[in-house]
Amino acid sequence: MSQSSDRPPAWSYWVVLPSFVLLWAVVAWLLKSPLLPTPLNVLDTLMRESASGELWHHLGATLGRVVVAFILAMLLGTAIGVVMGRFRTTNALFDPMLVLLLNLPALVTIILMYVWFGLVEVAAVMAVVINKVPNVAVTVREGARSLDYRLEEMATVYGFTRWQRFREVWVPQLFPYLMAATRGGLALIWKIVLVVELLGRSSGVGFQLHMAFQVFDVAAILAYSLAFIAVVQLIELAILQPLERRSSRWRQPEVAHA
Repeated sequence: MSQSSDRPPAWSYWVVLPSFVLLWAVVAWLLKSPLLPTPLNVLDTLMRESASGELWHHLGATLGRVVVAFILAMLLGTAIGVVMGRFRTTNALFDPMLVLLLNLPALVTIILMYVWFGLVEVAAVMAVVINKVPNVAVTVREGARSLDYRLEEMATVYGFTRWQRFREVWVPQLFPYLMAATRGGLALIWKIVLVVELLGRSSGVGFQLHMAFQVFDVAAILAYSLAFIAVVQLIELAILQPLERRSSRWRQPEVAHA
């Protein structure tokens, strides 16, 4: 049986979401309550915020924090994961701390960073990084543990430099794990950044959600949430999914011959 026959029809992806929007519109029209605005009211708020420039300003602030926190978390988490995966003693020493950080609630970390360092940008980014690094380290550690020793021996025989060994031997094998850490990392970082902004920043989508909550402006809450979701989906479709397909390309011949 071909793989194409196993795929669901294209129209099946466009049933539940439009149906949900239609149901939302009908219920909002029946209730006529400001606590449940219609989709058109939300769209009007979105367009108004976009035209004023407020939407782009706050989306830009959130994206900036996400990018900085993501890069730092990936670099630190990858380094820690590789070292822990390659050296058993290092793994035994730091594994309890890793477990502790994995189970530390994000809200606690955010509050502590703000208490210790004040309501500043550095504290906000640090809170996000500390929450994400353990997840990246755990994922990459599994990849480092599974590195093929035969490829290591080949690199030694051919006299690879450390850079060549890293680029030609380690990176291709770690790439699927790095992609898993990337997708999971962005999903987590988006959420934590919003909480960070809600608690202690004066810009960003989280800040705007907090301001809208103060006056029960549900239309603004939904408008900023939808804009935020749209940006996340754009990154997913334009960047992450192509990278994921590239990371699993080496498996395709094997599947084809199965």
